Amino acid sequence: CYFLRHARSRNYVSEAEVCKLESVPLDFGDYHPLKPITVTESKTKKMSRKGSTSSTSSSSSSSMMDPLSSVLDGTDPLSLFAAAADPVTAAPPTDGARRKRDKDESSAVGSDFEPWSSKRGEILARYTTTEKLSIVSGGFHRKATTTGSAVSEKVRTRLEELDDLEEGSQKELLNLTQQDYMNRIEELNQSLKDAWSSDQKVKALKIVIQCSKLLSDTTVIQFYPSKFVLITDILDTFGKLVYERILSMCVDNRVSLPDNFSPESVNDTAKETCLNWFFKIASIRELIPRFYVEAAILKCNKFLSKTGISECLPRLTSMIRGIGDPLVAVYARAYLCRVGMEVAPQLKESLNKNFFDFLLTFKQIHGDTVQNQLVVQCVEIPLYLTLYSPAIDWILQCIAYHAPDVLLTEMMERCKKLGNNALLLNSVMSAFRAEFIAARSMDFIGMIKECDESGFPKHLLFRSLGLNLALADPPENDRLQILNEAWKVITKLKNPQDYINCAEVWVEYTCRHFTKREVNTVLADVIKHMTPDRAFEDAYPQLQSIIQKVITYIYDFALLFSVEKFLPFLDMFQKESVRVEVCKCIMESFIKHQQESTKDPVILNALLHVCKTMHDSVNALTLEDEKRTLAALINGFIKMVSFGRDFEQQLSFYVEARSMFCNLEPVLVQLIHSVNQLAMETRRVMKGNHSRKTAAFVRACVAFCFITIPSLSSIFTRLNLYLHSGQVALANQCLSQADAFFKAAVSLVPEVPKMISVDGKMRPSDAFLLEFLCNFFSTLLVVPDHPEQGVLFLVRGLLNVIQDYTWEDNSDDKVRIYTNVLHLLSAMTQEAYIYHVDKVDSNDALYGGDSKFLAEINKLSETVVSQILDHLKTLGKEETLKRQSQLALYFFNTILAHGDLRNNRLNQLSVNLWNLAQKHGFADTKTMVKTLEYIKRRSKQPEMGHFTDLALRLPLQSRT
Repeated sequence: CYFLRHARSRNYVSEAEVCKLESVPLDFGDYHPLKPITVTESKTKKMSRKGSTSSTSSSSSSSMMDPLSSVLDGTDPLSLFAAAADPVTAAPPTDGARRKRDKDESSAVGSDFEPWSSKRGEILARYTTTEKLSIVSGGFHRKATTTGSAVSEKVRTRLEELDDLEEGSQKELLNLTQQDYMNRIEELNQSLKDAWSSDQKVKALKIVIQCSKLLSDTTVIQFYPSKFVLITDILDTFGKLVYERILSMCVDNRVSLPDNFSPESVNDTAKETCLNWFFKIASIRELIPRFYVEAAILKCNKFLSKTGISECLPRLTSMIRGIGDPLVAVYARAYLCRVGMEVAPQLKESLNKNFFDFLLTFKQIHGDTVQNQLVVQCVEIPLYLTLYSPAIDWILQCIAYHAPDVLLTEMMERCKKLGNNALLLNSVMSAFRAEFIAARSMDFIGMIKECDESGFPKHLLFRSLGLNLALADPPENDRLQILNEAWKVITKLKNPQDYINCAEVWVEYTCRHFTKREVNTVLADVIKHMTPDRAFEDAYPQLQSIIQKVITYIYDFALLFSVEKFLPFLDMFQKESVRVEVCKCIMESFIKHQQESTKDPVILNALLHVCKTMHDSVNALTLEDEKRTLAALINGFIKMVSFGRDFEQQLSFYVEARSMFCNLEPVLVQLIHSVNQLAMETRRVMKGNHSRKTAAFVRACVAFCFITIPSLSSIFTRLNLYLHSGQVALANQCLSQADAFFKAAVSLVPEVPKMISVDGKMRPSDAFLLEFLCNFFSTLLVVPDHPEQGVLFLVRGLLNVIQDYTWEDNSDDKVRIYTNVLHLLSAMTQEAYIYHVDKVDSNDALYGGDSKFLAEINKLSETVVSQILDHLKTLGKEETLKRQSQLALYFFNTILAHGDLRNNRLNQLSVNLWNLAQKHGFADTKTMVKTLEYIKRRSKQPEMGHFTDLALRLPLQSRT
């Protein structure tokens, strides 16, 4: 009982002045924290530091040094490593270095060139088949050879091994599914690597030849583009293995060739091996495998002569003229362009010649041979023409890369002269620069009109044109005419899938260049085409894309919702998962682009409908991450709604939102915070002086929170909201309502479980409860007593709950809470409290230091202190001595801060606690030393002389 009877009287104003940091004038001079520091550049030779020179590249003061530079004595360890790498003694290149060199060489075309690898997956996914496939499988057995045979005998044997593949060591695997076929190709690729690693070079070549032969087979013609992708992967692997093999032979005295080596620096052994590979390939009798295998190792010409590649490319281009099947030929041209762009992108003349050769043979596509083949395979001409697209697109992309407009115009004119040129026209629009196409949009529309509809559908041509116009703008005067010409064709399409594939592209053009009137017309046309027979159910991805484009360009939501057909368009999304995704896109756009709060009824009604759709999708199977995402979007919308000074309308909106979004707890939490904020905003407007009307409104806000909080499942969310809402009620002078919140919080504390889920993991709740109670105590200081409930009824009720709560056996949180209660009770004994709520009289004003009030506080303190001391006694066992030491020091600091140590009994208690903290050697010595230093400093302040005697009575014991 002596603790609070002798609580230290506090003058909070003077204490704040004493504790305030001293302001010291500072002359910055040239120094400024945002000014750049001096950067020291070190230049070193070999490992010697003597030759290092430093130069500053900053305007900062010379007195400012870089601490890292000073430690390193002006040298940079990375510079030392670089200087140590002498090219004379450099080691052979590692695999990583070789990969980097290959990457550097291939990157000569620049990052703006779309690589083949990015097209590979799309081709494999698009060109599939359900028909059965066949593949030729070789035996690949090795014949025994006699040692010591002559060179001519060895050459003859190797040639016989190559012929052996063509003459009978192969068997045909029939009736393979597409997946079986792809697996078999992958096996061949692995066999190639295995053969190479086991030094069976001839076997590796035979595998490559066998794979190349497959490219002459067009029996399942619709699978040919995918087959080309799979087999050229093997050819690429082979070409890389051969090149790296010859490159490794060029290492002389552990010095590798530089990246841009010349043929003169290649040794004779490497050149002979390289020539040997070309001679082996030249002996392949069939044209297609001979062409593909030589093209695969085209890069190896660098070892033989500077002009090797430039001489080989025209010859290989001419070889393709011997391939009769136009589909096989065009893919051979595509492979040559691909290899050519990798090894010699500057040799554009050969690429151009390659394409012009194709133009000369283009009429073969419509010849009798091809037509008969299509009849046998039951393939229609439009489908057949699409098989050419990947190859022609790639050839044109290579030619068009950084090509002058003159060349592109010439190629366009050549395409014009060909009959049935829709296929070429489509590839031109896919490969040429978007700016080039957009500038000549009307010319292209004229060419599209002249195309024959039977071969290649016009709507695909308009789609390709639309894709370009989404990337580049056409001349302003042509824009409306372009849209009209395109939409005339698109709107006549009968097939819903063809229609939506085109419309999806042209919606972006419309949104980009026209007003809401044109956008509305386009959306109405889409609804008209996609509603019959529920065609929209097969086109959700395209419809989603249209919505995304519309909200990307029309992000003023007042304008967006004034588009008459926008909401009817949303009604086509009748599959719940898709509808929710679309709603999420709309809300993300609103939150991103809406700069100011809104009260527009059109926006509010539309977005409430969108949010309601998202909310209603939540069920028992919905993942927590999805719930959080939906709640965050709805909360973002709620925060953007403001009716200005019409607070009653604002509260009505929150009430409506609560009824609509009751299944998402984070939304209810946000609504409670928003209503509390509304109450505080009302208080701010009224400057704390509520009228009868505003007082009733604030009580309505408080009632909203009071009836909403119990519906939440998280117990700590409820506790914190009770406390927060009680503080808001108190600030608005709703005292009885504040008491109701605080009573509800007190009655909820016993329900706190021992373990709670935090981020999906179970954690002890003690720390969270301790944090909440400390905040609660801080609020209870200013809460006035109810006239009918007795003195400190809330504090007493909370202490009873804490006493009855079942704490963990190894936890000291109960005692820490009691110690914090002493802080509260000490503050309550002061004549004037440290803080107040405006226009609310706290107990210091109500009781005015009445002796009965202080006596009640003393009784409470007596109970609390005895509980603390009893608990300290129970910690006297060996396994709990460390906890006893920590708690004793914690209680000592409480007495030091809040007790009047001029009282002998309190002084003696503090000394006993100090000794108890050190008694068994578990004290934190650093903390004890700092505490003692603090007491000595305090003793020098006015009226603190008794701290000098206290310091003499507090010995510091060693751990031993």
